[in-house]
Amino acid sequence: MRDFLIVGGGVAGACAGFFLAGYGTVTLLEAEQVTGHHSTGRSAALFSEYFGNPAVRALTAASRDFLAAPPPGFADVPLLTPRGVLALCPYGGEKLFDDVLAEGRRAPTPAVEIGSAEALEHCPILRPGRFSRAMLKPGAMDIDVDALHQGFLRGIRARGGQVLTSARVRALSRTSGVWRAVTDTGEHAAPTLVNAAGAWADEVAALAGVRPVGLRPLRRTAFLVDLPGGTDARSWPMVTDVADTFYFKPESGRLLVSPADATLVAPCDARPDDLDVAVGVRRVQEATTLEIRSVRHAWAGLRSEVADGTPVIGPAPDAPGFVWLAALGGYGVQTSPEAGRIAAAAAIGGTGGTGGDGEPAYAPGRLWNDLERL
Repeated sequence: MRDFLIVGGGVAGACAGFFLAGYGTVTLLEAEQVTGHHSTGRSAALFSEYFGNPAVRALTAASRDFLAAPPPGFADVPLLTPRGVLALCPYGGEKLFDDVLAEGRRAPTPAVEIGSAEALEHCPILRPGRFSRAMLKPGAMDIDVDALHQGFLRGIRARGGQVLTSARVRALSRTSGVWRAVTDTGEHAAPTLVNAAGAWADEVAALAGVRPVGLRPLRRTAFLVDLPGGTDARSWPMVTDVADTFYFKPESGRLLVSPADATLVAPCDARPDDLDVAVGVRRVQEATTLEIRSVRHAWAGLRSEVADGTPVIGPAPDAPGFVWLAALGGYGVQTSPEAGRIAAAAAIGGTGGTGGDGEPAYAPGRLWNDLERL
């Protein structure tokens, strides 16, 4: 028997396991053949303190130090590199632009309004006359998602933890204070279970007899397109509009484009919809002088949220030893260090675990738990 079971091998489960592995034995159960298959591996990979509701922004801000300076040996490359976001104002959207700018000015690196000429210097393919105003959010950065995810998983293994793939959970039960998970790799048991199953977190809760939180899995489409020959876009910011109808950013010598869709779907291995790809192509061609002749590669991922957009992290009030780490709403990568610490605090509190000095590992007062309000 282990001390902690974690269901879900994406960045959420990995970060929880990383912090828990210093306080007990961990088994992480991933349903797919590889970890991070559905959401983590399909992320747009941006760290931004300008996006999300207050809880998301607090989690992001608290994660910054870890991402900027991870523990020694955590990764062989920097996790964060400069990028910035250029947000455009379509004609008629000036009120929304003012609201977004005012909010952005509260960020640690404030957003600033810039002129059209400067916007074109940041991204020369912008179509003149298609936007009335522009702002730069200079503090946004790219995240090396794979390095972050693998660093968490490596930390679990280095401390004696198990990361099991093709281990879909088929049944959950709790007897004599122990959770038992029947999986495709056999039965696993621990006093505490962390539900980090992404879009499937409500289904995992149902297996455990725990009240669901009302997850809404949302499909987000992305694709790669070529740039004109000789174009060096490496220094360009991510470009979007204040209404969040599209975004694009440099990616491996091409542009990564998304129509910023959020289509409600059942938990699934998401696939891009041809119409969403076409919408993304049209919106980018309208905003720029780029002529998109073909799409090199398209994919879709899932982001899951609850009604108010606040992550659900903490102990289930109706099930001892059951901890939620779900509804991260597309912000799971950038909030993972702090979200993992909070989930670990809940899990350690549930089992009486302590840090090396005998005190609780993390302050339980920092837990966000929306379950009572849903």
